Amino acid sequence: MTETLPYSWYIDPDVLAQERARLFSSAWQYAGHSGELAEPGSYLTLQVGEVPLVVVRDREGILRAFVNVCRHRGAEVVRGRGSCTTLQCHYHAWTYGLDGKLRAAPRSEADPGFDRDALGLKPAQVDSWGPLIFVNADAAAPPLAETLGELPEIVSRAGLDLDALEFHERFSFSLDANWKIAVENYLECYHCAVAHPSFSEVIDVRPDRYLLEPHPTFGSHYASPRTPSANGNAEVAGQFHLIWPNIKVNVMPGRANLSVGPLVPTGTDSTDGFLDYFFGPDCDPDWIADYLKLDYQVGDEDRVLVESVQRGMRSGAFERGQLMLPAEELIGEFQRWVAGRLDQTPSRGNDSSQVRE
Repeated sequence: MTETLPYSWYIDPDVLAQERARLFSSAWQYAGHSGELAEPGSYLTLQVGEVPLVVVRDREGILRAFVNVCRHRGAEVVRGRGSCTTLQCHYHAWTYGLDGKLRAAPRSEADPGFDRDALGLKPAQVDSWGPLIFVNADAAAPPLAETLGELPEIVSRAGLDLDALEFHERFSFSLDANWKIAVENYLECYHCAVAHPSFSEVIDVRPDRYLLEPHPTFGSHYASPRTPSANGNAEVAGQFHLIWPNIKVNVMPGRANLSVGPLVPTGTDSTDGFLDYFFGPDCDPDWIADYLKLDYQVGDEDRVLVESVQRGMRSGAFERGQLMLPAEELIGEFQRWVAGRLDQTPSRGNDSSQVRE
């Protein structure tokens, strides 16, 4: 067994601020799917850490991403998602092309020192894995392929062709729990037999059958159906992955399927998330309905668990907890990754809640 991160790291706003700066500011994040940005001028917005971003398909069909902050006075240029011919700030109508260049600024002709060429939107990175679109607020960060590592090959070996999948629906949710609690709950199935009886009827959660595998940039579960017919005579192998720090990638054993989405910290004890669900074009609608019913049920059960953990941590009854190895080895990997990015090795003592400035 090994000790967890200090519980104070789950309730301290200063720790969350440093997580946003050090964990999220240069991390690749799932933004959406290609169907949302199918046509030139289509755009979507999101926030990565403290940085608002906009992703847009330009007139030539190229995906571009920019920091969604006007160069004039700092307003968010556009909000939500939709279609446009230019990116126009809603504050003073500074107008940017889909390439990020400043095209117009009202009354700029009266300012002899105005340099339009120097005032384009700040670029960010955007890349794709199949229909999945990822962004990175740090234009100098390593490419997406470095974060994904072996994951595309692992998913392909499971029998899944991402390019053949079709978007089905998005499910959004909010949790009254720290984002790390939600991640850690996802990283183990030690609780499944107790907390997810319906899931455990379909998936073999015995420790010699439900396998865990750490990777440098993600952690993986491999899941088998209890019987060949338990989940529709599986065409694809079951696997669940957490891309550090917060992106879930799920493949349920059965028909061609994938769900993906982030867990986004909105406060020390609040997390927003969503899952985009994709299925093969010939996937049985009854199988989809049964799977979604089960997945939503598991989500409701997990909500009860993570919110209970948050209340327990907030109580101050204990400084930290214990991990049960090897059942929770992926949590250990994740916590070491977090501590390393915060430049801090957790240790016992009165200063356990501190991370280095």
